Amino acid sequence: MRPSRPPPPPPPRRRPQLLYRQAGSATDAYNLAESETKAQSERIVQIAKLVVAGQDRISTLKDRAGAAARAQYRSNGLPPGARLALSDSPSDFLDGAGRLRQGEKATTDLLAELNRTQADLERYAKDAGAVWQKMEENRVKKEAAKKEIEGKIKAAEDLESRLAAEEKARLLQLEQEAQYQAQTAWLSSGAMKDVKGLASDAGKRAVQFATAQMGKPYVWGAEGPASYDCSGLTSQAWLAAGRPIPRTSQEQLRLLPKVALKDMRPGDLIIYFDDASHVGMYVGDGAIVHAPRPGRNVTMAGAGSMPIKAVVRPDA
Repeated sequence: MRPSRPPPPPPPRRRPQLLYRQAGSATDAYNLAESETKAQSERIVQIAKLVVAGQDRISTLKDRAGAAARAQYRSNGLPPGARLALSDSPSDFLDGAGRLRQGEKATTDLLAELNRTQADLERYAKDAGAVWQKMEENRVKKEAAKKEIEGKIKAAEDLESRLAAEEKARLLQLEQEAQYQAQTAWLSSGAMKDVKGLASDAGKRAVQFATAQMGKPYVWGAEGPASYDCSGLTSQAWLAAGRPIPRTSQEQLRLLPKVALKDMRPGDLIIYFDDASHVGMYVGDGAIVHAPRPGRNVTMAGAGSMPIKAVVRPDA
């Protein structure tokens, strides 16, 4: 049996597109690590505040314990039985014994609270250690993703730089023709036949924001206002509409409610490709606004110009 041969390389005009797609996947990994790092940094700040509050509480409890000890010393620390024998008035003693029992309970409660607060501080320290570990893991992921992104983009740009001006124009024309053919085939399939959904108020605001960014350049990892990557555009558009959503296209797919294509309405997000590495916002009439890839600007495109994986709704 002959060994299987590796798949043939893509034709030259498709190689830059493939590299940009791979850079897009790596960008999603970078953005996810970045958003997790932000959340972990916020958690570290919260833990630090809890530690300070816990230390202040322990200081207060120790002061109270010291005051109780000094009060006991002033009473010579005599046990209740001895004080009863030495008391001139049994009724005064009984009143004092009641107060003593209350004081003993208060001391017991104080020590229990002190122990609980110290246990809390130990737990905070463990939590902080775990968060720092995750932050370090995300730092490593970000560095690896950044290296991959920059490598893929440089390789694609190097390929494009070797092309003559006429070849570059032809490459762009072929790319646009492929998108047009995909969109035409998608519309011809009847995919849009039953799509008549109307945008919600929040969806209108999200669409208004996204379309206002048209013409701004794609920059990987960017969330505006001067440039965007694909999920940076969609997440910021919905943030402007008052609905914070996950930062990356993969997390948008995972965490936002899915809707059927026929129920799609303006403002919904269309996730593309099997690895969910690209996202655009549906704006109506079979079109999306999206940040395509490095070297391109935020623009309109056909909703079916790329392989659709799912449709999700931020304001379900």
